[in-house]
Amino acid sequence: MSQKDMTIFEHLSELRKRLFVIVVFFILACIVSMFISQPIIRYLQNAEIAKDLTMNAFRLTDPFKVYWEVTVYLALIMILPVILYQLWAFISPGLYEKERRVTLSYIPVTLLLFIGGLAFSYFILFPIIINFMLKLSNQLDIHAVIGINEYFQFLFQITLPFGFLFELPVVVLFLTRLGIITPMFLGKIRKYAYFVITVVSAFITPPDVMSQIAVGIPLIILYEVSIWISKIGYRKVKAAEAQLELESQNQME
Repeated sequence: MSQKDMTIFEHLSELRKRLFVIVVFFILACIVSMFISQPIIRYLQNAEIAKDLTMNAFRLTDPFKVYWEVTVYLALIMILPVILYQLWAFISPGLYEKERRVTLSYIPVTLLLFIGGLAFSYFILFPIIINFMLKLSNQLDIHAVIGINEYFQFLFQITLPFGFLFELPVVVLFLTRLGIITPMFLGKIRKYAYFVITVVSAFITPPDVMSQIAVGIPLIILYEVSIWISKIGYRKVKAAEAQLELESQNQME
């Protein structure tokens, strides 16, 4: 039965099945994460950027909270391929066979881009911000007392959004294949996109030009890569439409 022939209740039943699989894998991933969260927390505490910081717990529950936050986030990252596959499996009955193969290939690319965004924000952006904050504290003669809960909250706030931000090429390709956007449109709004990137870079980085450049240039490159990928997807869409039109004309003759 194709997705178009399914009733609303059958859609809901299918969705419930997909969500159940995700929940089961999430629970299993949490169990695995419980055993590796502590080594990861210790690694993050002893990393180059944090080795000179003394982590303090201002509440008795702070270590437990950090432990479970790391466990949950790590579990979500671990099952990201499962989430993407279940999403693909839910929508794939409504796609053509070629579209199924193409969209299925998005999954490993999406995972790599997400990890790339995390790596960029942790190894490049996060040290810039931490060094600036500590330098500012020294200039103001303020002794910075670092709370472990606040430190990890700040770390998550910086890194996780960039993981999703680096999904831009995949999102652009997907929207192009659906006919929602075109590479011409992306090129037309390029200057506005650059302006937004500049504002975002200035907002999330310390107020110095080098830090803003270090963040802004990769984001601009990411946008240009998205345009290039959109052009490839757009050409394939047009080629498929032309082929379909040709087959229709042949059938009419």
